[in-house]
Amino acid sequence: MGIHIGIEHRTTYNFDRAVTVNPHVVRLRPAPHSRTPILAYSLRVTPQDHFINWQQDAFGNFMARLVFPEPTKLLEITVDLIADLTVVNPFDFFVEDSAKSYPFTYEPQLVTDLEPYLRPAGPVGPKLKSWLSHIETPSAGVPIADFLVGLNQRLYNDIDYSIRMEPGVQTPEDTLTRGIGSCRDSSWLLVEALRQVGLAARFVSGYLVQLTSDLPALDGADGPTADFTDLHAWAEVYVPGAGWVGLDPTSGLFAGEGHIPLACTPHPSTAAPISGSTDTAEVTFDFANVVHRVREDPRVTLPYTPTQWTNIDALGEHVDKRLEAGDVRLTMGGEPTYVSIDDMEGDEWNTAADGEDKRALAMELAMRLHDRFAIGGLLQHGQGKWYPGEPLPRWQLGVVWRRDGEPLWQNPDLLASPNEPGTATVDDARKVAEAIATTFGLDATNLLTAHEDPVDQV
Repeated sequence: MGIHIGIEHRTTYNFDRAVTVNPHVVRLRPAPHSRTPILAYSLRVTPQDHFINWQQDAFGNFMARLVFPEPTKLLEITVDLIADLTVVNPFDFFVEDSAKSYPFTYEPQLVTDLEPYLRPAGPVGPKLKSWLSHIETPSAGVPIADFLVGLNQRLYNDIDYSIRMEPGVQTPEDTLTRGIGSCRDSSWLLVEALRQVGLAARFVSGYLVQLTSDLPALDGADGPTADFTDLHAWAEVYVPGAGWVGLDPTSGLFAGEGHIPLACTPHPSTAAPISGSTDTAEVTFDFANVVHRVREDPRVTLPYTPTQWTNIDALGEHVDKRLEAGDVRLTMGGEPTYVSIDDMEGDEWNTAADGEDKRALAMELAMRLHDRFAIGGLLQHGQGKWYPGEPLPRWQLGVVWRRDGEPLWQNPDLLASPNEPGTATVDDARKVAEAIATTFGLDATNLLTAHEDPVDQV
């Protein structure tokens, strides 16, 4: 479930006379590793009299090589694409055990494969050396995600952002000296910083899409007041297990669904969206990036409209009639989740499998349900679901009763309470099991012992 957006990216060159346009290379097709699904893509070029050859460069990026046999007064390159902006968790990645903490060492074969991304572009300057000297790493190491967040945030805080129209990319020394730079300047600085600390990194050119929020932010900035897209630059670092992870120093955040990579290369010079040359001429340059919403799935912050609800209700009633006519009977269960209003942040209401308050409130709720619906029923205390990340399974309280009203148990005082220490022994449990087996005419020698801790009672 997400938002489908359309992007139109148009670059136009109007020449004062017909000129020879030398071969151009266009890197405006989303890269194969884009985490944002691309549903449709097209590239249109004017003049129509041209040849196009799609290729992949040495780094796996798509590129179109354009050849123009005749002089022209107009060169226009237009990209149209549709993307599914399904929310991406930028921290949803696996990390090999060898790389869980920084610093770590790449395996020898991987060092060979990553050599272009590990090799600094030049000697480290005094500004960069000083900036890197403030990186502190405890002897036990730092979780790799925490290290990357800290480095990216620090660069974001130290370098102001500006729109710089001059061609090329500033050196890391220039960016640190000025304390300001464009997205490509900050990204190249981050790439060099990562390489200097032993991490493989590459420069990324791509689209950045930012959509307006459905609701104002509860804290912090509200974000853009209108949907926005433009060419952008960021960095990617290689983490074993996770692969290439995007870092955007302009925002201090990890790359998300709004970051659509186009070209990822060891150096910015080979990631230019369009490169080529023409004869000398006066030229008027025009550039436009437009984003529009193609389709939006309903969500909690932007629910169905009254008309949509009416249509849904009508469809539901139609389905109900067909099910009733076919004598199809359906039941639906639910699993409501409760959180204590007095301790919403407590471990027992978030990550812990059990807790004193949780069990007490659960028992109170179970007894209220028992007294209302299940007179003569039983409370069943057992093992519930075991969620990932929790050290133990959760307790499960079940209320069991007969629909015909016949009681399952007459005297609840004879049942032990799970909240109090019991006096029953393993021997008692064996006698009960043997009596049950005898009552049902089963051979008691077929009984298997089941137990919980302590282990010495096996």
